[in-house]
Amino acid sequence: MAEETAAPEVPEADPVTLAETDPRDAEIVSLKEEAGKLKDQLLRTLAEMDNLRKRTEREKAEATLYAASNFARDIMSVSDNMDRALATAEADHLKEATEPVKNLIAGVEMTQRELLNVFERHNIKRVDPMGEKFDPHFHQAMFEVPTNEQPPGTVVQVMQAGFKIGERVLRPALVGVAKANPA
Repeated sequence: MAEETAAPEVPEADPVTLAETDPRDAEIVSLKEEAGKLKDQLLRTLAEMDNLRKRTEREKAEATLYAASNFARDIMSVSDNMDRALATAEADHLKEATEPVKNLIAGVEMTQRELLNVFERHNIKRVDPMGEKFDPHFHQAMFEVPTNEQPPGTVVQVMQAGFKIGERVLRPALVGVAKANPA
């Protein structure tokens, strides 16, 4: 029987060893590394640009939403004056008023409604918290009212309505808050 002889083992070629022996292989390895680094840099730049685009869109939306803030703060006094004018014209007095006075009051009411409609169109909302729980983010307590009719911390009187634009407070409502009556 013939003895089979095993083929001599040929060691696998190490790429680093081949690269050292063939200058073209070294250049290929170098170019692959550079391509990997450039791909990584490109992906990072694309991600950064996408984040920048999203941040810019968000800032633009906020700027559009809150652009009217200063103007709205200035015009709130007009709304307050209309509220005061209408508060002085109580229903009992209107029964005895002349036709021109009734028409004047009706005109002030319509102007007040239109002003509030314009505020709504620009996402400016009136905060009238009567009967609500006191919230220091939207209300400013001016005084406390001792009472057992309302739970402590409830708004029982609104001195001046507040306003907010979006979720930001333009002006807090000035309120009186219930406190427990020590009777």
